[in-house]
Amino acid sequence: MASLLKVAFILLPILSSASPLTERACSTRSGVTHTFYGFPDNDPPGPATAYNCGGRNNIAGGSGTYSNPLTFASAPGEFNSCEVIYVPYLKKYARFEDFCAQCTTDWKSGKYHIDLWTGSSTVNGGSNQIQCENNLTPNAQSIVRQPPSNLPVDSTALYANGQCATSHTYNNNPASCTSGGGGSPTCTWAGHCLGASCSTENDCSDNLICTNGKCANP
Repeated sequence: MASLLKVAFILLPILSSASPLTERACSTRSGVTHTFYGFPDNDPPGPATAYNCGGRNNIAGGSGTYSNPLTFASAPGEFNSCEVIYVPYLKKYARFEDFCAQCTTDWKSGKYHIDLWTGSSTVNGGSNQIQCENNLTPNAQSIVRQPPSNLPVDSTALYANGQCATSHTYNNNPASCTSGGGGSPTCTWAGHCLGASCSTENDCSDNLICTNGKCANP
């Protein structure tokens, strides 16, 4: 079953001391277990998350765009808190906002595992939603860490109004650091190429400059 219990909040001060795997440049990771959870099988049932990311006040959600990433759970230390990744299987950006027990067990043996949020933050979809989560669950897929902001996005809700969006999944969709997919990065620092988000020139590759929050040609 795709539903996975979060690590109890009482353990957060201990677990948060784990050293995260920091990633500076865009990179891809294959063989990542993908599962799904939501209101009915969260622990306790509801939308509560471990991290308050992007001003969500510890409430799961998101549509999967770069500016509104989908909540995902994983093991403490597997990702940086509030880290944004790209999930080619869904064509969605996702943000590490929660923990799950099975992810933690898997991570102890070096196995990557993400548990992605489905459905509403206010409505319990019950057994129908849990069945949808099972139907969405694929074989291991690839992800992109520190992704650029311009990768293809399908913002269709995974579960809404009793409908399961299994037709909006992309099995074995290749992970790439470029919007075209399947190619080499267009600059020497992948994920920091033309059009990538930036705060200063130091966030941009080669001779690119930071203009209005985007890496641009000088």
